[in-house]
Amino acid sequence: MTTPMTRVIAVVNQKGGVGKTTTAVNLSAALALKGKRVLVVDLDPQGNCTSSFGVAKDLLARHAYHLLLGHATLSEVAVPTAVSGLTLIPTNTDLAGAEVELVSELGREGRLAHALRGAMGAYDLVLMDCPPSLGLVTLNALTAADGVLVPLQCEFFALEGVSQLLRTLELVQARINPRVSLTGVVLTMYDKRNKLTHQVREEVVRYFGERLFATQIPRNVRLSESPSHGKPVALYDARSAGAEAYAALADEFIARAMGGAP
Repeated sequence: MTTPMTRVIAVVNQKGGVGKTTTAVNLSAALALKGKRVLVVDLDPQGNCTSSFGVAKDLLARHAYHLLLGHATLSEVAVPTAVSGLTLIPTNTDLAGAEVELVSELGREGRLAHALRGAMGAYDLVLMDCPPSLGLVTLNALTAADGVLVPLQCEFFALEGVSQLLRTLELVQARINPRVSLTGVVLTMYDKRNKLTHQVREEVVRYFGERLFATQIPRNVRLSESPSHGKPVALYDARSAGAEAYAALADEFIARAMGGAP
C-alpha cells in the first residue's frame, strides 16, 4: 500500500496513561511545524486526540468510525487543524462499536489500510493514535502501518505488557503485514531527579537497545495543560520543556523513520 513518499506509523501501547495520545498530538504537530505534511488518525474512542486539536468530538457528523466501516471516504472525514500542514481524522465514542461490527466482516483487519489509500502521496506521514488495547481497531492500525512507535511511562511496571504487544506485532508481520516493524520506543513522563526514572531507563535500554529514542519526554505542566486549550503544546507554549522535547523527538524521528534530515 505504501509508497516511499508516505510513512504510516501506529502509536501503540495497550496500557493506558503512558503518554500515547500526548505523543501522537505533539509529535505530529512538531513534524508539521518542520514542514512535513502530516495526517493524524484518532483511533481511540475516547477522542482525546481529537479534543487536543480543539475539535468538538460530540458535534462530528462523520469521523473515524465511518471511515473504518466504509461509510465515508478519507476526504469526507478529514478536518484541518490550527497547525499548518497537519490534518486530522477525528473520532468519538461511536468508534467503540466498530470492534463489534467488524467481527463478522470479511477482510476486517484490512479495512483501515484500504481506507487510507487516498493518503498515500498526499502526506509525508500518517500517524495513528491507537486505543489502549490490542483489539480489532489496533489490529487494523498494525495492518496499515509501516512502523510502530511505543511510548513508555517511566514507572516501575513500564515494560509490563510490552512483550504481549511485541508478540502481536510479530504475528501481524508473519501473517498479515510483513513490512511493519518496531520504529522505536520513547520514554515519557521523564523526571531526571527521580532515581526510579533512571532505573527504568536502564531496564528499557537493556530490553530495546538502539530502538530506544535518545529524546526523553519530561513531566511538564504545559504538556498537561495544552489539551484543555485545544492546542498542541507547540502552539500553547513553544518555549516550554515539553514543546522543546517534542521538537527534538521530531528531529530524531525524521532521521530514523523518515529517512532524511530535519
